[in-house]
Amino acid sequence: MVRIMGIVGSPRKEGNTENLIKEALKAAGDVGAEIELVRLGSAEIEPCVACDICKATGECAIYDDMGEILEKMVKADGFIIGSPVYFGNVTSQLKMLMDRSRPLRMDFKLKNKVGGAIATGGSRNGGQETTIAAIHEFLLIQDAIVVGDGAPMAHYGGTGVGATAEDEIGLQTSQNLGKRVAELAIKLS
Repeated sequence: MVRIMGIVGSPRKEGNTENLIKEALKAAGDVGAEIELVRLGSAEIEPCVACDICKATGECAIYDDMGEILEKMVKADGFIIGSPVYFGNVTSQLKMLMDRSRPLRMDFKLKNKVGGAIATGGSRNGGQETTIAAIHEFLLIQDAIVVGDGAPMAHYGGTGVGATAEDEIGLQTSQNLGKRVAELAIKLS
């Protein structure tokens, strides 16, 4: 069975981003994937200090929750990564995960894993595409396979606005994304 990991980059528990990640994970589960949710907002993650120890050892020298999260990422077959829009980009919580994932890139441990992005903003055109682009860039640098939502609504992934529980487009694009990530991960396994 394939594993799909939902990574919530929001500092808010049960917020709009988490709501859409859960919708995507539910859709992934509906097509047969095992799902797991990770909240970065409640994890203890320190910023990268550019010590370069990971280049020599393949492991990060900082001991916090990041080691466990990286292990889960290696075991997963796919990812749905979400962030609210913070000044047109991802949150600091998600950026720390991206920066601290450098040990995974040493041997391209995320190569050919399937990834998709979800972003939530205060308005329909509130920076979701630039935030999603940042997540896509992270996935591409890790040599993962990036997918969109597969529908004519939002080509880049799940895009939510405002109170996402009431945002039909955000809900639909996130569900479409979750299904696409799981279906491709199953096909590749």
